[in-house]
Amino acid sequence: MEQKELQRAIEAILFAAGECIECSRLAMTLEVDENEVAKAADALADELAFERRGIRILRLENGYQMVSSGEMADHVTKCLETRKPPKLSSSQLEALTIIAYYQPATKAMVEQIRGVDSSYSISALLNKSLIEDCGRKNVPGRPILYRTTPDFLRTFGLSSLAELPAIDKVDLGEPLIPEDENQMTIEEG
Repeated sequence: MEQKELQRAIEAILFAAGECIECSRLAMTLEVDENEVAKAADALADELAFERRGIRILRLENGYQMVSSGEMADHVTKCLETRKPPKLSSSQLEALTIIAYYQPATKAMVEQIRGVDSSYSISALLNKSLIEDCGRKNVPGRPILYRTTPDFLRTFGLSSLAELPAIDKVDLGEPLIPEDENQMTIEEG
């Protein structure tokens, strides 16, 4: 493969990957020697740096990753901080809060706490990738269990659920669905 074509292929792969790709994997994919990949990637990195482009190719351990230029950090940060989070109605926010604090939670649990049908809210949260199906509860009817996703954490600027503010959880009294751990199993699916 010609050097420029090899560079173009490496550039496209690294851009699409968004993470470090090992040199051996690039060589296997492009059907060339690892030394040729390293030479082409290093030349591409030098070219991008020399031209002061907005992107760079970094060598990380045994691989390469495409990153934004450090010189552009202020612009990148300013733009990405202004991304609009998904718009949530008050009913969706209520359902999301319940799932976040009581997860894994069923639709019936959300509805018991809210006191109204929550089908639309749960469907909207699933579509916005803020919650996900995490199995089924091992009780009659086998209701779907929901939990929050990494997108939920990113959207609300949290690194883990432990950062959620403390609340006094609602005493559900006699829950519609038993909360006994012996009766709950999570199945992937």
